[in-house]
Amino acid sequence: MAIRHRLVNRPADAVWSLLADPERYRSFVPGTVETSRHQGTWPEVGSALSYRVGFGRLSAQGRTVVRICEPPRRLELEAYLGRMGSARIAFQLVSWGRDTLVIVDEHPLRGPGARMHAAPVELLLHLRHRLLLGRLASTAEHTAQPPRRRSRAARTDRTDHVPSGGARRA
Repeated sequence: MAIRHRLVNRPADAVWSLLADPERYRSFVPGTVETSRHQGTWPEVGSALSYRVGFGRLSAQGRTVVRICEPPRRLELEAYLGRMGSARIAFQLVSWGRDTLVIVDEHPLRGPGARMHAAPVELLLHLRHRLLLGRLASTAEHTAQPPRRRSRAARTDRTDHVPSGGARRA
C-alpha cells in the first residue's frame, strides 16, 4: 500500500476545490493527457470522470469513479485502466493550522495489477505520489488567494496622529 503525505500551504477548502474540479484533474494527476467526459456531478458518490493517460507514444483510456466523498476532508476513488484492472486512490485532507496535510493512499484493487502487486509496483506508486502531491501543492499554492483581512488595529485610525495644522494634540 503506497501512502505519502505533503503539507500544502493553503487551507483545506482551497485544496478541496482542486479535487472537486474535474477540469483541474490533469493539472496534478501524473500521466493524464486529457479529460473528456463527466458523468454525474463530480465529486458526488457514483460520479465518474473519463480521461486518457499517456507516456510517450503509449496511451490508454481510463475512468475514475467516486466511491466516498466527505467534503472537504475525504475523497476516495476507484480508477479503472482497461485490462490492468482498478486501483483505490484515497485523499485525506487534515487541517494543520492555516495549512493542509494531504495524505494519498493508493493500492491496486482488481485485476492483474492487484494480483501482481509487489515491491517494484510500490516503488512506482511512491514516485507517482511524490509527483502528484508536488503538482497538487504547486497548483493550490499558486491559485489566487483572497486578500487577508487587516487586523482591527490596522483598520482603526489612531488618535495620536499629527493634525493638518502641524501640532500634536494633547
